Amino acid sequence: MGKRKYDVEFKQEAVRLYAEGGRTLRSVEQSLGITRGVLKGWVSASQDQPEKPFVGSGNHRNRDDELVMLRKENERLQRERDILKKAVAIFSTDPNKYLGS
Repeated sequence: MGKRKYDVEFKQEAVRLYAEGGRTLRSVEQSLGITRGVLKGWVSASQDQPEKPFVGSGNHRNRDDELVMLRKENERLQRERDILKKAVAIFSTDPNKYLGS
């Protein structure tokens, strides 16, 4: 039997049931048919990343971080390219003016 998959709504509801208090992790897991220890990870994820705790498989957070970094680098490279284009335009108008001839 493979690893069970739970949708985001199910995970959120399970965390909410536990967070309301009065029940142990294990009792919520048992009542929902969740494998022992799984709810603890969901609760932890909800506390660590409250805006988007359950991103799915494939480690999307790392991809999102990489995308932000690559966009910043792309902007920097575009600025550098624009500066070089302007320099080429300046130096190509009258090369002797800048070479001391």
